[in-house]
Amino acid sequence: QVQLVESGGGLVQAGGSLRVSCAASGLTFSSSAMGWFRQAPGKQREFVGIISRSGGTYYSDSVKGRFTISRDNAKNTVYLQMNSLKPEHTAVYYCAVRVGSQDVTTESQYNYWGQGTQVTVSS
Repeated sequence: QVQLVESGGGLVQAGGSLRVSCAASGLTFSSSAMGWFRQAPGKQREFVGIISRSGGTYYSDSVKGRFTISRDNAKNTVYLQMNSLKPEHTAVYYCAVRVGSQDVTTESQYNYWGQGTQVTVSS
């Protein structure tokens, strides 16, 4: 079955950087578009960005220019590089496989979610 395992979260000071990873198995990774979402305390889960099969990326306005998504098909892994972090970036970060063809920012267009990795940014 499809499994997604996020890792790399942790505590970082404001202004710092962190890279989280999502290792996938049980699917043809190179043929899959992979998305990142996050859920802050007391808030709904929100779209962060997506990387297509060919490596094209699209980000939410809130992270554009600050976060970068990349993938390594040889390792079946997608990455989320986060720079210049702020306390408001504190959240659980999730990766997911896009299965739909509609709005990429919508959760319903994704299946096979990971368990998430906690990112905490201290001020």
